[in-house]
Amino acid sequence: MNIYQPQKRTIMKVTELNYDTKVFRIKVSRGFTHQPGQFVELSVPGIGEAPISICSSPEEKGYIDLCIRRVGSVTNAVHKMTAGDAIYIRGPYGVGFPLDSIKGKDIVYLLGGLGLPPVRGHINYVLAHKEDFGRVTILYGARTPADLLFKHEFDDWKKRANFLVTVDAAKNPDGTPCHWDGCVGFGVALIDKLTYPIKDAVGIIVGPPVMYKFAIKRFKEAGMEDRQIYVSLERLMKCGVGKCQHCQINHKYCCLDGPVFNYAEVKELPEAI
Repeated sequence: MNIYQPQKRTIMKVTELNYDTKVFRIKVSRGFTHQPGQFVELSVPGIGEAPISICSSPEEKGYIDLCIRRVGSVTNAVHKMTAGDAIYIRGPYGVGFPLDSIKGKDIVYLLGGLGLPPVRGHINYVLAHKEDFGRVTILYGARTPADLLFKHEFDDWKKRANFLVTVDAAKNPDGTPCHWDGCVGFGVALIDKLTYPIKDAVGIIVGPPVMYKFAIKRFKEAGMEDRQIYVSLERLMKCGVGKCQHCQINHKYCCLDGPVFNYAEVKELPEAI
């Protein structure tokens, strides 16, 4: 298969998550496989192409889910599409989050904003095979209550994992007051609410760039070593095949060597974290 040739696919379903973000279910062959954390290149003819992380579990066959925020020309065009419309994808690309190598270990996910979708498939896989893993903790924060994603899955995650959620501010995105009786504060501070040691756990961090240094610092203060921490540098994803070189971080290519990296691999690379 030509790695530069997008394949025509059909949108099966569109689910609105909030005021600017939707999930698009895309039909693929049942032989399509991916790792949680990998991405595809999504294109709209005449508009352009954008890298989008797959947010469904690798065990879901015949389709993939793409969580897309309306932020640019491609995503604006996709947001106007409905079920039955054609769209083009190529991929999957990159290296995803580990699964087999972390079996038996506790896992702590620390996720901010749009950092949840790339990890959702990993979370749902781990929870579906909970007997293979240790304690699972999901710490998730967003700017406002309206920015929280996949709220319809929160009750299930609360039953099956240690799930804590917070918002930066209890107000609407436009600054007006809103009702919110949950936790208020930055997502990284949720680590302080844990009542058990996490020094032997695997830490997975995905969120806005400003969050990484603080999140890594808190994980290390809790006793984690560098090799126990995984980060996704998905903000650097570009062409998917390392040809445009926009994803280059020193000798690493985010599209080829990542977007998921063990922190020990990238901690010394300028601009990585």
